[in-house]
Amino acid sequence: MSAFSNIAISLGAMQLAKKIPFEDPQILLFLRIGYVLAQLVILYAYYHVSNVIKQKNDQTVLKYVEQPAPFSQEEPKLVVTTVRDYDLLETSKLLRGAYMGIGTMAIFHIYLHYNQPLFIQTLMGLKNLYSAKPVSIHLLGKAAEGELKRPFQSPGMFGAAGNLQTDAAAIAEAEKRVGSKKDD
Repeated sequence: MSAFSNIAISLGAMQLAKKIPFEDPQILLFLRIGYVLAQLVILYAYYHVSNVIKQKNDQTVLKYVEQPAPFSQEEPKLVVTTVRDYDLLETSKLLRGAYMGIGTMAIFHIYLHYNQPLFIQTLMGLKNLYSAKPVSIHLLGKAAEGELKRPFQSPGMFGAAGNLQTDAAAIAEAEKRVGSKKDD
């Protein structure tokens, strides 16, 4: 659903952006102000989510098995963390993504003089903020179940399942591997 909505919003925004006269300095100023305000809202929301996570301080243990990259010689890795640390890590990833987007947009807009991406990225940034799982749980108050169950599964290629296993058998097998390596 998220990938489809990203494509739909991008295509819709591109069609709408074709009708905006970006050469008009007044419109360009409003577009820049809108983009900066949207980015400030996004950054503030992620920082606020981080603070909410720290205040909740959920020390519930979270175990899962992270699969290696395809065609890699590595073994699956057992991850043992807390809900607090996991949510902070996920929020940190979102924050880094926002910073990368701002940097990329600065290059496109300031150095390459592309104006249309400002409009599209304003909409996409706000859409991504709304659909971010830590934001859904900690700001919007949704229950951490179903699609929001930790660890968050990211869809693989062509909608395949993610690369995290939470079943007891996979965790037990990974714990045995870790235990046998400690004995060596």
